[in-house]
Amino acid sequence: MAVATAVLVAATFVWLGMVLAISFIEAPLKFQAPGITVELGVGIGRLVFKALNIVECVLAAVVLVMLALGGRVPAPGWALAVVLAVIVMLDVAVLRRRMDRRVTSGNVSDSMPRNTLHFTYVGLEVAKVAGLLWLGILGLVA
Repeated sequence: MAVATAVLVAATFVWLGMVLAISFIEAPLKFQAPGITVELGVGIGRLVFKALNIVECVLAAVVLVMLALGGRVPAPGWALAVVLAVIVMLDVAVLRRRMDRRVTSGNVSDSMPRNTLHFTYVGLEVAKVAGLLWLGILGLVA
């Protein structure tokens, strides 16, 4: 396996692990901790997801650069990498900004309903997990 392909696969699986750990384990579990209010949980979540999104941007860039440097994946790999980068950009530039605006407007409470932005974000996270798994496997079999 060439170095660029190895780095691409490693970055993809690190990215996958981070998304699984934060989006699907940490995020829901924090609200089950004793004494955690919705306001506190949302505040922690904003910090954690901001950090995750920064790391995701770096990992998306690494994946794209490794592909440009000759990382080998079957044909759908390039398109998949671009789609994953676009998902991260949508997360950062659109969804998180709108969700942040919603909670910084002072409307956070224990009875705060989830809205379509939250469900869209979760849907994109599921798509991202599937895409990262597929891209990582494509890199392994190349």
